Amino acid sequence: MNWAEANAGWSWNPVTDIQHMWAFPFMVNAFRAGTVVAVLAAVIGWYMVLRKQSFAGHTLSVISFPGAACATLLGVSASLGYFAFCVGGALVIAAIPRSGHGGRSQESALTGTVQAFLLACGFLFVALYKGFLGGVNSLLFGSFLGITTTQVATLAVVAALALGVLALIGRPLLFASVDGGVAAARGVPVRILSVVFLVLLGAATAEASQITGTLLVFALLVMPAAAAQQLTARPALSLLASVLIAVLVTWCALIAAYYSPYPIGFYVTTFAFGVYALARTGRALAVIRPPVPRGPANTPVGHAPLGGTS
Repeated sequence: MNWAEANAGWSWNPVTDIQHMWAFPFMVNAFRAGTVVAVLAAVIGWYMVLRKQSFAGHTLSVISFPGAACATLLGVSASLGYFAFCVGGALVIAAIPRSGHGGRSQESALTGTVQAFLLACGFLFVALYKGFLGGVNSLLFGSFLGITTTQVATLAVVAALALGVLALIGRPLLFASVDGGVAAARGVPVRILSVVFLVLLGAATAEASQITGTLLVFALLVMPAAAAQQLTARPALSLLASVLIAVLVTWCALIAAYYSPYPIGFYVTTFAFGVYALARTGRALAVIRPPVPRGPANTPVGHAPLGGTS
């Protein structure tokens, strides 16, 4: 049985369909890699949204495309190009401090400049390597085909290292993200934390780009985190919700992409947007809900306290 026969369609028996899908090693690897990428993107993305550095994350996702294109042009692994360009771009963005007069505007200007230049370089690399044109769509919009066990292991090692570093700096980074001025006054190395975080963001972007594609990786970085922060203001619960949403979205996207001819990046973006829209709507409804009037005993009007009479 070939893959085209196996991909005939959804039978509405979830157990059978999943067993059928997981009979292929590349799909097992896709789920493993997707889970690793989702966890890392959700955790890093949660801090990115909190720190209001979504534009930096978007830029790093865009420049992963010229990284992969350059690597292919040079005849080396595309994964190496992803990581080299994303981490290198993160270091360039980190060269401008966010604090001080005009710090944020300078960072935004530099970020936009890096994005425009490297995106143009990416299309130049595509033009220089004629045979690369057939793979542009998968680079831009993602593909779960051809994920090897070696790639899964590489993604897992990078994710473990990145999450390990983030676990060490998580508390001071949270403090610096919420109020950088007070954190600096308390002796927190805000500048060093900012640089380290951008490098971690670059690594997470390089990982996610290999699953969702370079144009849509931003969805996995920002939407689960943004939805989670709409659901709760408690950092621990919000972070956990971000991870759960990202993993669920990735799994659903892999299943949908397997049973359809469309790229996985489209489904990741669509499902993540749907979750964010629901979370945003629920938050808005909770805000506009009128409060229940309460009487002198701090109980709702028309109701007696427990044990009392009406």
